[in-house]
Amino acid sequence: MKTKAVRLHGENDLRLEEFELPKPKDDEILAHVVSDSICMSSYKATIQGARHKRVPDSISDNPVIVGHEFCGEILEVGKKWQGKFKPGQRFSIQPAVNYKPMLDGMGAPGYSYPYLGGDATHVIIPNEFMELGCLLEYNGDAYYLGSLAEPMSCIVGTFHAQYHTEKYKYEHHMGIVDDGKMAILAGVGPMGLGAIDYAIHNDDRQPSLLVVTDIDQARLERAASILTVEEARRNGVELHYVNTADLENPVEHLRAFTGDHGYDDVMVFAPVAALFEQGDQILGFDGCLNFFAGPTDPTMSAKINLYEVHYSQHHVVGTSGGNTGDMVESLELMARKKINPSAMITHVGGLNSVIDTTINLPKIPGGKKLIYTNIELKLTAIDEFEELGKSDPLFAGLAKIVQRHNGLWSPEAERYLLEHASAI
Repeated sequence: MKTKAVRLHGENDLRLEEFELPKPKDDEILAHVVSDSICMSSYKATIQGARHKRVPDSISDNPVIVGHEFCGEILEVGKKWQGKFKPGQRFSIQPAVNYKPMLDGMGAPGYSYPYLGGDATHVIIPNEFMELGCLLEYNGDAYYLGSLAEPMSCIVGTFHAQYHTEKYKYEHHMGIVDDGKMAILAGVGPMGLGAIDYAIHNDDRQPSLLVVTDIDQARLERAASILTVEEARRNGVELHYVNTADLENPVEHLRAFTGDHGYDDVMVFAPVAALFEQGDQILGFDGCLNFFAGPTDPTMSAKINLYEVHYSQHHVVGTSGGNTGDMVESLELMARKKINPSAMITHVGGLNSVIDTTINLPKIPGGKKLIYTNIELKLTAIDEFEELGKSDPLFAGLAKIVQRHNGLWSPEAERYLLEHASAI
């Protein structure tokens, strides 16, 4: 079977190509990819090429398919796995397969495999993904939500990585404080929106107080219109959105929400040293500060109050990605419509837009860029649909659907696009 895919041949060398897939082995699965969400990690792999830890040295001779946040449908199942998987099943993949023989355990789809990645029409899923439980059944009603399971799993993992201690005992309790006080700093970007959604709607535990900050009023207002104060209240959470840009003393202002108790859990969603220090200053006793944002500068550092580390038991954690359990939880919550990460998506495009989007990702404003791999469509911002619809019936139809869903991408929009867009 032939596939069309975007492959990495070297540093900044992405090519959209059509080529023949080998016949799947008895322990492999042939699959059809429908959607992929482009991640900043793909940009980093593209600019670094073989210097990236997950990318093989041989890519100039054996290029790899890019993209690791993907969802699709199983077409053919090798003999070994026919008792567990079947044609027609929808799937998502946990990319952190950690397969030891592959790049010393650093291999992953989107970085390391010649026939497996998200930016392709058809792929072959190797045996190790089934062996290690990384091929995941997805029962949701839209492919794009399956693509968002991977970034959502990073958020779920962050909440699970928080820890606190039992007073006067050396015992750690994992997770945020149930019914505690929580702050998310720089929290209305795409990942921050996912974190707010999860904090309000997850099955395990919620904070009683959630304060979300940013310095962009327009983004704060958009977040407040999607994840409302009223919806949070219905779930037992007192939610506040705060613009800290013009506050004379942001730390004092934020601590006032807690009655100067300080916050049990603080998450920092931008790689800014001053923001990390602000998070440190608003922690309460036994407070846990999570530096979620991944910096590109390996020398980045910030101050931390060691007096409070000693006397108030402040502690810091960092998370990078989620595990398989986090991804399963994300898929289940989405299938049950407990969480809806649609707010993460601000742009939609076809396979033809992957190269320019990936290479220029840091320069493109907005949130997640969603790719449908079987269509041809220039990357387009959702908030441009209405204007484009004045001359293009495809966007006119999409604009009406988006308006019905509070400006968000939706399963209805996906179905319409896949039915009416031009095939690649």
